Amino acid sequence: MRILLIEDDVKIASFIERGFKEAGFAVDKCHDGQEGLHRVLGCSYDAAVVDLMLPGLDGLSVIETMRREDVDTPVLILSAKQSVDDRIQGLQRGGDDYMVKPFSFSELLARIQALIRRDKKNTQPMRLSIGGLEMDLLKHEVHRDGVKVELPVKEYALLEYMMRHPCIVVSKTSILERVYDYSFDPQTNVVDVLVCRLRNKIDKDFDHKMIHTVRGVGYVLKD
Repeated sequence: MRILLIEDDVKIASFIERGFKEAGFAVDKCHDGQEGLHRVLGCSYDAAVVDLMLPGLDGLSVIETMRREDVDTPVLILSAKQSVDDRIQGLQRGGDDYMVKPFSFSELLARIQALIRRDKKNTQPMRLSIGGLEMDLLKHEVHRDGVKVELPVKEYALLEYMMRHPCIVVSKTSILERVYDYSFDPQTNVVDVLVCRLRNKIDKDFDHKMIHTVRGVGYVLKD
């Protein structure tokens, strides 16, 4: 799952980004409202965290434009503005939840998960399944044939990406962009290493192998 974070305080943004990534989310981060609006209009996100006092374009204007353009991504407003009027205005102008700084990251994470759960309730399942492989996106758990598989953050993110695209070959470039958030470097072997580690968790102890290499193209997850 992918989160958009629009926060101009670099330290706060880095803290939130690190926390979300440790929880298994992919994060796109920007520090001004205009860039944030450009990203949310051009990409699909599971949720967005938006500060109000932003350079370029304020947070409320970002949210109002999103709603006017029929972007229904759940938005949690994170702001130092703490009056009741500020909260009401934020919710009335398109926000789905409102938290005041300073904040607890564990509460922020729980609220984002709740927004995603409500948003996806009638549209997308919170479980992915292919063959005997199952992933609970909110509990961050993976099972194969009923056996729990412990996966670090990057391996989990790779498996989620592949499970969202079953029987489709995913390239190294797309894995780098989705899992590592940077452009393709033909000299790097981080994808090969990551796939190897994931195979050791998913396939090693099972007769039927699910992760396959398509030489010169990429990798595919098959039932």
